[in-house]
This record gives sequence, structure tokens and C-alpha cells, in this order.
Amino acid sequence: MVVRMADFEPIPHIPVRLLESQKELFELIDNAVRQGVREVLLVSGDYPEARGPFSKVSDVLRAGDLRSRGLERVSLGGHPEGHARVSLQEIRAAEVEKAQIAQQTGLEASFVTQFFFDADPFLRWAKELRNAGISAGIRAGLAGPAHIATLLKFAMRCGVGPSMRALSDRGSAFAKLLGEHGPEHLIPALAQDLITSPHLFDGIHLFCFGGYLKTCRWLQSMTLGQFEFAEEGSLKVF
Repeated sequence: MVVRMADFEPIPHIPVRLLESQKELFELIDNAVRQGVREVLLVSGDYPEARGPFSKVSDVLRAGDLRSRGLERVSLGGHPEGHARVSLQEIRAAEVEKAQIAQQTGLEASFVTQFFFDADPFLRWAKELRNAGISAGIRAGLAGPAHIATLLKFAMRCGVGPSMRALSDRGSAFAKLLGEHGPEHLIPALAQDLITSPHLFDGIHLFCFGGYLKTCRWLQSMTLGQFEFAEEGSLKVF
């Protein structure tokens, strides 16, 4: 597989509500494994009704026998700020359920969160999972550098609300933080909590809303230390 030859890990995304049968699930997984896939990302998908027997991710984890078909890991969606169409209580119960089923079936599980613009809801959510005894990996979803109009579009589409409102209350700082600077304002807060609680979460996942190459350049600058601390606990990336 070209992706693996480039030293990347291929992780197909599977919206389970679009699967029409268990047979289709098995065929999809078997074909992916033959191509070198060892991990998939399972999401329910924002569709009003399931086309087949899977209305939620836990249905696939229970029925799919994914480990015996060659998968080793599974990524799961995390929603620190809840979901626009599902109650918070239901979301939290589903997150715990998915992690527990994955562990019981021998799969290494990781949560990849919806993107957010304020660290506090994410950190509270991660602590709740750890306090509930969930040892699955946790990766903070961050929006890579992009124009504010692009970020607003994706935020509205994906139901990102509370942290977006928190940033919009800052007035002119909103455009400054989100414009082309990426998630610089989030990194110090996340890093500080990781220092004090090293097992709280396992890193970040960048959504390339502004383009893959732009996100790569931002990440390279951060990796090479090409930044300085700015006002209000943010960073300035060169």
C-alpha cells in the first residue's frame, strides 16, 4: 500500500450507519486488512436512520469480531462538548461502552475528539474518562491553520458550539487566534496539563481544514521549536 510505503499508518474511516449488512462490514474489513490496514476509525455518522443493522459503533464492536479478522486497533469518536443531535448523558454512556467493548474484544482503543477551540471542556472530559477507569488512548482534535470563514463553516457543520462561543466573546482576539495562526492558543494549556497529569491524554490530532501542506508546515515549525511565547498564554509560530 502506498500509504504504508510512505511510513504512514492507513486508518480508514467507517460511518457504521451506512453499512447495509454484516456481510458488507466483513467484506470491507477483510479487504482493508489485505491491503495492510491494522486500524479503523468507527463513527456512527450523522444520518437519521441506519441503512442496516448498525445504528451505533458499539453494535459493530459487538457483532463484527474485528480482532479475529486481523484488526489490532480501533479509533473512536470523542465529544468533549457533547453532540448537537444526541443528549450529553447518552454520549457519555456510549463513550464508556465503546471503550469497554473494545478492551473486552482485544482491540487497542483510542478516542479522537471532535475539534474544539477551548481547552477546558476537553480537559474536564478526559479527567472524567480516567476517573471512570477508562484507559483507552485520548487524542485532542485540533483545527490546523485555516481562514476563519473555513473554521466557522466546519464548526457549524459539526456542531462545535460552546468553545466557539467562548472564543467569539474575545472580540478581535477571535480573528487573531484563528486566522492563519492555527491552534497556538490551545497548545500551552494542553501542555501544562500534560506535565502535571502525564497519563491524561496521549497527544493531538490535527484536522487539515486549511489544507494538508499548510498543516504540515505548521507542525514542522512547532516540532523544530520555531515559535515564541506571546501574550495571553498563546504562541507565535514562525
